Amino acid sequence: MIRGCKIIAAGCRAIREAVPVLLAMLITLAGCDNTSSSRAAIQTPSYVPEIVHQGSTGQDLLRIGGSQIPGMTEADVRQVELPGVIEANGQIAYDERNVAEIVSRVSGRIETARAVLWDYVRVGQPIVRLYSPDFMTAEAEYLGGLRTRDLSPTGQVKVADAMVAAARRKLELLGMSPADIAAINTPSPYVWMRAPISGTVVKNTASIGGAVNPGDVLYVLGTTGVVWITADLYEDQLSRVRVGQQLEAVTTAYPGEVFHGIIARVSPEIDPATHTAKIRCEVRNPDGRLKPEMLARVRIITAPGAALIVPQEALVFETNAYYVFVDHGNGLFERRQVQIAAWHESGMTRVTAGLSVGEKVVAGESLQVNELWHQATGTS
Repeated sequence: MIRGCKIIAAGCRAIREAVPVLLAMLITLAGCDNTSSSRAAIQTPSYVPEIVHQGSTGQDLLRIGGSQIPGMTEADVRQVELPGVIEANGQIAYDERNVAEIVSRVSGRIETARAVLWDYVRVGQPIVRLYSPDFMTAEAEYLGGLRTRDLSPTGQVKVADAMVAAARRKLELLGMSPADIAAINTPSPYVWMRAPISGTVVKNTASIGGAVNPGDVLYVLGTTGVVWITADLYEDQLSRVRVGQQLEAVTTAYPGEVFHGIIARVSPEIDPATHTAKIRCEVRNPDGRLKPEMLARVRIITAPGAALIVPQEALVFETNAYYVFVDHGNGLFERRQVQIAAWHESGMTRVTAGLSVGEKVVAGESLQVNELWHQATGTS
């Protein structure tokens, strides 16, 4: 009995000794939780981005504090000198003035075809022979007019001449050449269509026995002694180029060879999506090595110009446009769309529209500023 009482007393004494230790542990744990909560409170942003509407300008500006976004920096919109060379990518095409079509002007069928795709033909060469009763009717009218004129009294010669001229004109409209008209002896339904220019057959739809109708294009001929290169220039480059200006062109097919030409046309229109205008360059190609649809790079020597540049990190791309955030002072920022172009300096981008020299834009953390913009405006 006495021994049992001693055991109970020892247990109570151990419990009394353990209580302070447990209390100290609980206080320590509570202190850790309070420290963690305090740190979390410090890291949580204490501001909410808002949109301020400027009544005088109608702009919506984002109000934030620069110190509230760690890493946010700004940069000036700078103006730099452009080099005295304009380079642009382009594509080679036929000079439209050196392209011709052989078109059927009657209903009939193809009896003979003497040219195939990529053949070179000379002006006046017989290409395709057509059968059509329209030819026979027109030739009969022409021969009848000649006989009438020969048999007409002197006073009626002028009338007969008018009939012959009308019949001749009809044959010309049907596609007959003056030499073929002069050789008519008897009406025939067969007529050769001849090449209107010397060139290469670039399109052929003629097949022997095939039916044709007025307006059907049977052949397309083209020459490549002079070709066009169509290229795009940014609108701020247009003041530095003019019609007749000399240029050089190089291609991937002949990287070591330079082709020479001039600016022949400048488009009167600006592409609203890219803020570029097309120029048409006439390039000499005497040996025919430049082929339509080839890619080429045009190099124009010109006077130096000026360009605006900003850091690449200032740009925010969304959907199909670029934006920057322009500092209006007092923690207010405007989200503005800009147009950009290629630039050779690493880390910088050339701006062709939307900014002015001396303005300040957000550079570092521009993406985070954009997120705050969407939070404030309720957009995604």
